[in-house]
Amino acid sequence: MTVVSLLIIFLIFMIGGIILGLPIAFSLMLSASGTALFMGGTATNPQIVAAQLMRGVDSVSMMALPFFIVAGELMNRGGLTKRIIDFCNIFVGRVRGGLGYVVILACLMFASLVGSAVASTAALGAILIPMMVDGGYNRAKSAGLVASANLVAPIMPPSVPMIVYGIAASVSIKDLFLGGIAPAVYLTLIMCVIWFIVSRKDAQKSNAPKPTVKEVVRIIYNGFWALLLPLFIIFGLRGGWFTATEAGVVCVVYAMAIGFIVYHELTVKELFRAFVSGAKMSAVVMFLAATAQVSAYIMTIARMPQTLTAGLAPLVNHPPLLNFTLQVIIIIMGTCVDVVPTILIMCPIMLPLIRAAGIDPVYFGIVFTLANVLGLTSPPVGPVLNVACATGKVKMEEILKPVMPYYIAQVALVFLLIFVPELITVPLRWMTGR
Repeated sequence: MTVVSLLIIFLIFMIGGIILGLPIAFSLMLSASGTALFMGGTATNPQIVAAQLMRGVDSVSMMALPFFIVAGELMNRGGLTKRIIDFCNIFVGRVRGGLGYVVILACLMFASLVGSAVASTAALGAILIPMMVDGGYNRAKSAGLVASANLVAPIMPPSVPMIVYGIAASVSIKDLFLGGIAPAVYLTLIMCVIWFIVSRKDAQKSNAPKPTVKEVVRIIYNGFWALLLPLFIIFGLRGGWFTATEAGVVCVVYAMAIGFIVYHELTVKELFRAFVSGAKMSAVVMFLAATAQVSAYIMTIARMPQTLTAGLAPLVNHPPLLNFTLQVIIIIMGTCVDVVPTILIMCPIMLPLIRAAGIDPVYFGIVFTLANVLGLTSPPVGPVLNVACATGKVKMEEILKPVMPYYIAQVALVFLLIFVPELITVPLRWMTGR
């Protein structure tokens, strides 16, 4: 059979599985198995399929994933969320529209501990959305702000999507983590600007009493222990004290120590729940990685990547235009496919083009991840939108309008980073020393 015929068969099986309601991982296995049956030969050998499944998760770098997920669970259950919000509130809570800036700043700080936009939205949304509503803000606008501000979570280290990309693309996760800091700051600044514009009519100054010096010292002291962890990780990675995987272990130990000894809010029961929750989340991502490896193997021996990239080959001599085209494809794909599956599916297709064009795969991975996460707040799937709607008790159609200004600005940031790569590469060179 021709490569085009096999590609059509692959897509039919994958899209058919999604339409039937199968999880993405099972849809990938269905498409790979169906295509293999049409190809025949060694592609149908079950031992080869089993070996590829194992290869998808047989990586030391993959161990960083469960450690960071568990660390995020421990910090969340150990009383971190409220302390971060209190910490942000003493700096920007009393300015006009201050609660909005508290949301944005809290999302940035919480992102440096969780690495997942969905988890961050669930944790912060339950507290911040009611807080904004009580402060006189529109419920849908508040939920939209929380959803959009949490897109910083998969960009700021430790980022789960960047770990997945680093493994799929065989690039340094440490460099990806350090390179994600600058875009995370850009996202936060953009959110502040858009919030200032859209909230001018109903922005209010907090009526809360000014905290005393004693209260300020107490809040800063309590927040210090939570905020010390991301700084320790960033400087540890930059100084070469530990790898990304070892940083995950450090996070877990530190989170347990803070939760048990400093905050006294982490119990043995909550510790067990954090381990169970972390294991479930890690298993989902790892199974996705395993099935994506099988799909990538079938696609490779069927020469699908070469066929798909042939049409874009003329753009190899124009790296910015090639990068722009690929990111547009990713943004469109993100409207219906979640972040991790998109990374695992598209990496084998796009990386040969990227390397041929001479684009730094670390820089590309950062922009690629940012373009991917935009799908978290774009319908019809929009996982973060769904979580924000649930925690904010609003309907999907109500949250779409408030989210759009932030979404448009975030898309514009992706395009800016494509045509001005120095916005990433210069801070990245300084952070990594390369």
